[in-house]
Amino acid sequence: MTALNDRYGEHEEALSNERAVFEATFRHEEADGTTWMYHLSLMGVDGGGLDESLQMGADHAAYSRRVKQPGWEELTPRFMLTPHHIGEIMAHWGRTGSID
Repeated sequence: MTALNDRYGEHEEALSNERAVFEATFRHEEADGTTWMYHLSLMGVDGGGLDESLQMGADHAAYSRRVKQPGWEELTPRFMLTPHHIGEIMAHWGRTGSID
């Protein structure tokens, strides 16, 4: 998480190619001290996933391969509630990777 926060600007560089509309990471600690990380990302249909040609994308992908639980799942978005004007902007970004 430190690398992700410290290198925030590098993430912004990759958002357009990835068609990443939204990403958030959550941490949950169980009473026994077990820590779970949950990552939520919403990508446009033509998004290419992590852009491993960029150093941050390569580092992020390598870390993900090391720590993800075997059998982790990708979920299919079914519902999102957002003000209409924000939803339109998000859909446009997901299609094009630009604000124009």
